[in-house]
Amino acid sequence: MDSERILTQLRAEGYEVSPTYEAADVVVVNTCGFIDAAVDESLEAIGEALAQNGRVIVTGCLGARPDRILERHPQVLKVTGPHAYEDVVGAVHEHLPPRHEPFFDLLPPQGVRLTPRHYAYLKIAEGCNNRCSFCIIPAMRGRLVSRPIDDVLREAERLAAAGVKELLVISQDTSAYGADLRYARRTWRGTAYQTSFMDLARALGALGVWVRLHYVYPYPHVDGVIALMAEGRVLPYLDIPFQHGSPAVLKRMRRPAHAEDTLARIRAWRRDCPDLTLRSTFIVGFPGETETEFAELLAWLEEAQLDRVGCFKYSPVEGAAANALPGHIAPELQEERYARFMERAADISARRLAARIGGRVRVLVDDVTEDGALARSQAEAPQIDGVVRIEKSLARLRAGEFADVEIVAADAYDLTGRLTDGSGAAAGSH
Repeated sequence: MDSERILTQLRAEGYEVSPTYEAADVVVVNTCGFIDAAVDESLEAIGEALAQNGRVIVTGCLGARPDRILERHPQVLKVTGPHAYEDVVGAVHEHLPPRHEPFFDLLPPQGVRLTPRHYAYLKIAEGCNNRCSFCIIPAMRGRLVSRPIDDVLREAERLAAAGVKELLVISQDTSAYGADLRYARRTWRGTAYQTSFMDLARALGALGVWVRLHYVYPYPHVDGVIALMAEGRVLPYLDIPFQHGSPAVLKRMRRPAHAEDTLARIRAWRRDCPDLTLRSTFIVGFPGETETEFAELLAWLEEAQLDRVGCFKYSPVEGAAANALPGHIAPELQEERYARFMERAADISARRLAARIGGRVRVLVDDVTEDGALARSQAEAPQIDGVVRIEKSLARLRAGEFADVEIVAADAYDLTGRLTDGSGAAAGSH
């Protein structure tokens, strides 16, 4: 999303996007600085750009710690911090002054996007008010700053008008949306809405596209969105970073809502919306994690029966409070627990996907090859979840369109589908 905003502004000023380092006059590297692995990857990307081009501007989360960048790459032209869009554009102006060419300055109303034409990320806020002990996002990106709801809805409307079939709603803490604005009222399409999580979901559901909610903390008011999912207003899909299943570990993590009985809420959500898909991420090997606490996590996972799961081995982050906790876990034990966790998660996923065999679902086609097509149902988000592989068919399929398939096979993470009789690509959204 940050890269798309920067590109949109630069394209509006007449700059062109180069497909290669060699053809570019200057390279902008957008970095991540959340965990050590991401820092290393960002520093490597900067080094690659310098080696291939030599004129590099750095922005993003790692830019909040310019000393880390300049120590390794002192020859970069400029370092700017996270969501510092004007600073990035100013740095480009400084080292590559714009030419005004009206013929090339025209932009599509939805701006420049890096995703395929049929889906788009919709960022509703920056920053976070939580103080999780393993995270430094509030220090890097600041406290929660929500976009007014009418501003978000106008962007969503432009994206839908441009042919986007799926909106992926993102922020650092999506369910806290609007709290910093005291849920200010704004008007869109002649109706007043609060700048709030629920009103946003309700309004987006009127656009006739798939709406997928990511990074939703399980605050009590999240229960209200389940009714919208059951009604088909937004996709029955929740991406909730639970992070662990042991109350003691969650307390050390300083997780919001850690005292909630999340298992009981999951049961209630599935009772009210049986088609609900739940995805989450977890951390194993957190400082002080005992074998008993890890066993609690595995038991929690088995009880929760989450559909899609990601897992990370705890990694110290410079400036994070968790660094000072006692009992850091040895890397080999972290690796062993990671393997056990993923084995359990894969077994759960395989069982849940096998239960879908024989069902009929509507899918959104992402890619078409000579061997068939790759698609996703409402239960799969792009790039992070599995896919629905559609067997080769005489029917004409096109990326970005809907099709109806029967699920005929499943493995641990992906499904295989066959087009239903008379089904080709369909233009409808639901």
